[in-house]
Amino acid sequence: MAPAKSRYRPQGNTKIARPEWIAVDDYFGGLLAPPDAQLEAALAANHAAGLPAIDVSPLQGKFLHLLVLITKPRRVLEIGTLGGYSTIWMARALPRGGRIVSLEYSPVHADVARKNLEHAGLSKRVDIRVGRALSSLPVLASSGVGPFDLIFIDADKRSNPQYLDWAVKLARVGTVIVVDNVVRDGMVADAKSTDPDIRGTRKMTAQMAREPRLSATVLQNVGVKGYDGFAIAVVVK
Repeated sequence: MAPAKSRYRPQGNTKIARPEWIAVDDYFGGLLAPPDAQLEAALAANHAAGLPAIDVSPLQGKFLHLLVLITKPRRVLEIGTLGGYSTIWMARALPRGGRIVSLEYSPVHADVARKNLEHAGLSKRVDIRVGRALSSLPVLASSGVGPFDLIFIDADKRSNPQYLDWAVKLARVGTVIVVDNVVRDGMVADAKSTDPDIRGTRKMTAQMAREPRLSATVLQNVGVKGYDGFAIAVVVK
């Protein structure tokens, strides 16, 4: 029997995932991250508003959800809200009193995300701040909102080195830092690449390697979004 059509709508310039990757994602996703009315409504709203289809996949959303359940964070920082799909996954797993601060550059995207969070009944758990993340992060630091217990970075990749710097500043010992889209169809291995997203990701990974306060690794993954991966670090001192 042919696998059901994936719920993920790939970008026009995204490399097509191999059929077996999609089939496996749909199989596990159907069991472990099955269709959910509020999450499906968020994806539909994002699509209707013309947002780029670059949300995490359902299984990746469940991975973020589990990280929140495991770490039991009081404060979560998300850099890159988009339409709030990943935000919903994380907000649902927050412990009582936990909150997410989510930074989004686009006012249009932020408006869609707020409506999605309201529809999911999660508005009170999330503070969306609009503007350049590199302008918002110093404000967070100076206002004493942190430290954050879990930080998810999923914004423009060329700025990943600066985002990592701020993540460490806004963290505590034990904080988990997750960075999405670090493999980029394997192109991250090209040391001669002039792509600013590749260069930014490589520089960030080198920072992780030499930062004595961090212990980090990368998990490659394949699925409906193609070939990519997460960097995961823990602040150890």
